[in-house]
Amino acid sequence: MNYRTVTDSMGELQVPEAALWGAQTQRAINNFPISGRSLPQPFITSLLLAKSAAARANSQLGLLESDIAAAIVGAVDQLLADEALMTHFPVDVFQTGSGTSTNMNANEVIATLASRSLGQTVSANDHVNCGQSSNDTIPSSIHISAAITLSDVLIPALDHLYREIRSKAASVDGYVKTGRTHLMDAMPVRLSQSLGAWAEQIRSCRKNLDHQLTQLLRLAQGGTAVGTGVNAHPEFAELFNHELSKLTGLPFQPGPDLFMLISSQDVAVQTSASIKTLAVALMKIANDLRWMNSGPLAGLGEIELEALQPGSSIMPGKVNPVIPEATAMVAAQIIGNDTAITIGGQSGNFELNVMLPLIAFNLLGSIELAANASHLLADKAIATFTVNEANLQQALARNPILVTALNPIVGYMKAAEIAKQAYKEKRPVLDVADEQTNLGRAELERLLDPAKLTQGGI
Repeated sequence: MNYRTVTDSMGELQVPEAALWGAQTQRAINNFPISGRSLPQPFITSLLLAKSAAARANSQLGLLESDIAAAIVGAVDQLLADEALMTHFPVDVFQTGSGTSTNMNANEVIATLASRSLGQTVSANDHVNCGQSSNDTIPSSIHISAAITLSDVLIPALDHLYREIRSKAASVDGYVKTGRTHLMDAMPVRLSQSLGAWAEQIRSCRKNLDHQLTQLLRLAQGGTAVGTGVNAHPEFAELFNHELSKLTGLPFQPGPDLFMLISSQDVAVQTSASIKTLAVALMKIANDLRWMNSGPLAGLGEIELEALQPGSSIMPGKVNPVIPEATAMVAAQIIGNDTAITIGGQSGNFELNVMLPLIAFNLLGSIELAANASHLLADKAIATFTVNEANLQQALARNPILVTALNPIVGYMKAAEIAKQAYKEKRPVLDVADEQTNLGRAELERLLDPAKLTQGGI
């Protein structure tokens, strides 16, 4: 490999000839060979958009010559249009806690491309980083990337999942199944009621994320090093957000307290908590599907999930609930990510949080995982499962808990006696109740009708 010599404030360094980055990026590559994983593309894209918005704002404020600002904007456009150029952002996630290495990586790559197009030197620090610090740019990029991916990826995925659950609920409204509490037989429910609960969980999670989106739109940019805005024009934050809003289509605005947004990551922690709540909901739905699908002979066998692949390398014919299982693993990972983000959020020391790259990596990872799993759960599990009506009816007929409907008429103790006899003799509760009461079979059939019992009341 051929190298070139570059210089920064610490001296000379060898950088691969083909690399667009400079000395500070190379130092980070040398210093942090930890995970081999760099920050995800949505974060880098958002950081680049921030650099473009900053150049536009500084040009309007007279702090950057128009041709230099245009070259910076053009370099960002070039990077965003060419996926191959994203290989020039190699800095490891586990780096300096402020994300300075990633910020300088972006500054250096943009400066290299801008210098080439302009035919004169564009400085990574004096020009591309004008009016900025890593300490406000990286927190802002966390908010920008999370806001964009929530708006464009996760919220639409949840809307899709919600619609699919509602559609399936409508199609299975006529099916009545044995309800279960503590995994034990309980009063009957319509299958649509079970699915309706899932849909409401998803709707509630979406509302939480809608609220978090409004919080993410408030940015630290303009606070520079510690929140005071030193070296930034007093109008920079307002203009920056205006330009960024034009670039993204989202209404970004300066945060109400830049000191808070630089020193803490409370909004990211809250957003992660909302995604964790979604993960808990997805886990619940996935486990319900697995239980209802269990069998096909020795389990509940209430539904049959779409057969997607062979389930065993040794047992022919076995098919497993692979989509709910994958969803459950996604939920577990998101919960783990949230723990890392929570610890990261605790690492706000005086005027700066120093686990910013970790927070960015895990937050964006959770958003992507939740969105992908939501689509798969909707399309390959909920939309496609079929109902085993014969199994539902068989379990309902044998369910002694139906006797609960007789409590207001014969009393709890008598009803318990009927239920225990039905359990012991493995007989339908209707037959035992007919023997133990004088209500008459027709009246018992009316009182113990599972479909009627799903409507509530006395």
